Amino acid sequence: MAFVLAPLAGCDEEPAHTALNYTSNAKRAFDDAMSEFNSHNWIEAQNLFREFKRKYSSSRKYVLLAELRIADADFEQEKFAEAIREYRQFVHDHQGQNISDETTYARSRIADAEYHEIGDSFFLASGEERDQASVLDAYRELRSFIHDYPSSKETDRMRKLLADVTGRLIRHELYVARFYLNKSNYEATIARIEYAIRNYSSRATVGGDVSDDAGLEPEALVLLGETYLKMHKWKEARDSFATILSHFPRSARTQQAQQYLEFMKEKGV
Repeated sequence: MAFVLAPLAGCDEEPAHTALNYTSNAKRAFDDAMSEFNSHNWIEAQNLFREFKRKYSSSRKYVLLAELRIADADFEQEKFAEAIREYRQFVHDHQGQNISDETTYARSRIADAEYHEIGDSFFLASGEERDQASVLDAYRELRSFIHDYPSSKETDRMRKLLADVTGRLIRHELYVARFYLNKSNYEATIARIEYAIRNYSSRATVGGDVSDDAGLEPEALVLLGETYLKMHKWKEARDSFATILSHFPRSARTQQAQQYLEFMKEKGV
């Protein structure tokens, strides 16, 4: 009987010993990869994290972190398209799992990466004619994050990024509206202004108070009022200027709106 029990005792001890080694080796391998990551050796870090995932796939906690650090390394190298794809894959692969902090982090990085994809040139005055696809992608992602994570520690920063992107979108619509106005295409002018106000004003954004829109909504309303004046649509013009006074009393455009209203009153229109 002793002959039988001895091997059984050995079998009882061996798995525990192996599991201990596995955990210890996994931690050491992950730390080695993190050392390269913290030294900004991005390619080497990614190689080590991928090797870690292959060898220690059962170490769920570290595998999750490895996947995020692989994406982070691309983000830090400004490979934003690759980083976005990897963060999205992470969110997709782990949806429904109880890893809310990691998912929130990945979503915030997607929004950050979409914002960085726009590029500084899009925010220059000469960039108004540029294609807006990347700006719209950032706008949608930022809005989505704020909607899904209103209490996240990243949300205030995302609101500031959204204000920046929203301002860019409004500027583009006003640029196009002025183009049509110079061509005396008043209907098209109004359509672009109203589209900007309806979709990108502070009242249309998440929570109704994402930003002060940098004064761009009052600017849009002044342009709308001026267009209605050219069309002799007095009531619509008056309503546009009055909206500035009632909704944006601290805007620099209030004086301009007031002057237009006084002018219209003097003319009896």
